[in-house]
Amino acid sequence: MELSVVVTLFNEEDNVRPLLKNIQQALRPIEYEIILVDDGSTDKTVERIMENFTPELKLVRLSTNYGQTAAMAAGIAVAKGDYIATMDGDLQNDAADIPAMLLKLTKEGWDVVAGNRVNRKDGFIFRKLPSQLANALIRWLSGVSIKDYGCTLKVFRKEIAKNLGLYGELHRFIPILAVMQGGKITQVHVRHHPRLNGKSKYGMGRTLKVVSDLLLMVFFKKYLKRPIHFFGPLGLFSFLLGFGISFYLLIIKIMGQDIWGRPLLILGVTLILAGIQFLTFGVITELMMRTYYESQQKPTYTIREIIEGKETIPRLTVNS
Repeated sequence: MELSVVVTLFNEEDNVRPLLKNIQQALRPIEYEIILVDDGSTDKTVERIMENFTPELKLVRLSTNYGQTAAMAAGIAVAKGDYIATMDGDLQNDAADIPAMLLKLTKEGWDVVAGNRVNRKDGFIFRKLPSQLANALIRWLSGVSIKDYGCTLKVFRKEIAKNLGLYGELHRFIPILAVMQGGKITQVHVRHHPRLNGKSKYGMGRTLKVVSDLLLMVFFKKYLKRPIHFFGPLGLFSFLLGFGISFYLLIIKIMGQDIWGRPLLILGVTLILAGIQFLTFGVITELMMRTYYESQQKPTYTIREIIEGKETIPRLTVNS
């Protein structure tokens, strides 16, 4: 199998037929499989898939809605191709871009070719502007110069795709995860179409989640292998600041003044301890989560069934 195309779907019943037609027409010269991951759809998405089932199609049904990152990880885990392409199921990505991306990856020796939506067909205020600001912030903090982090259309070598370590909602940061593995990444201009059917699952409410994940990614990229370089200076600064405040209050106490109940004492100690505690708990908890899943090879999702050649494998859990 040369290419596996992984498509995540959540309530996209009206897009299934044109999506499959688009992929099949675009990839005729290539040996490929299509992996549709149903992320707990509550409409007739699965019915539409079964009505249009073909030999190269594989349906992966998740038991509930886990989110795009887990759905993408599930699809990549069962992919058999030497190369793996990912795309959205809302018809805004165009499968016709995949052959050129695959050719660039194989001929020029890249590990990941990412899409850059040059003529994006989304609203400016609620979609394009927040995306542009987020992309600029991610590039600045991560040092990975990809213009469009939000474009799902990407082509990978399977060795990179299957070791991305996708958890939480980290699919936005796939370029950073790939670079952390030593992968070489480039980008190409791709087409982008307006959404014709269904509702977008993205909105302004994701902004805080993106920022939180970005801070986590920056920590992973810069300090995962040497956390003391992060915690050492922070701890030393906190200790010296606390020592300075304590020494100042000790001098005042020796001079006969009462220091109990002073705002400086209460605020200083509270902020220092609370800041260090919350930050440390956040990082340690994330590392514990990754250790829990990776050491026991536990996936972050449960697959209800896999349908291949119209044969059902019930209740199968696949490790990412």
